[in-house]
Amino acid sequence: MQLRTFIVEDNPTIRENLVGTLEELADIRCVGWADGERMARDWLLAHPHDWDLAVVDLFLRQGSGVGVLESLRTRTPRQRAVVLSNYATTDMRKRCAQLGADAVFDKSSEIDALVDDCAQLALHLRTLG
Repeated sequence: MQLRTFIVEDNPTIRENLVGTLEELADIRCVGWADGERMARDWLLAHPHDWDLAVVDLFLRQGSGVGVLESLRTRTPRQRAVVLSNYATTDMRKRCAQLGADAVFDKSSEIDALVDDCAQLALHLRTLG
């Protein structure tokens, strides 16, 4: 079972590379993407059962990833939301955790950890059936 993943990233190059990397190494399937807060919120609210993982950047073309995280507070326990940002400071990690993020990864130094996290989640969901 592939991990149905929604990507919230405004940089097209980063988004394409991220999707390619995660599809190849972590057995995800990108079910959609957004480059702004409103677009992300609209898709996620319209498709509440069509995703397993949301990967959210904090700085977006419109709005912020913080607003996206706030909209995900009512997700099911099976769904995960992780932050992937260049702004993964200690304070921001704490703020994201308060908003319900399951993990925060730094774009410049923690891509391997994100891949590992996605692979583990995919494996866990497979065992659940």
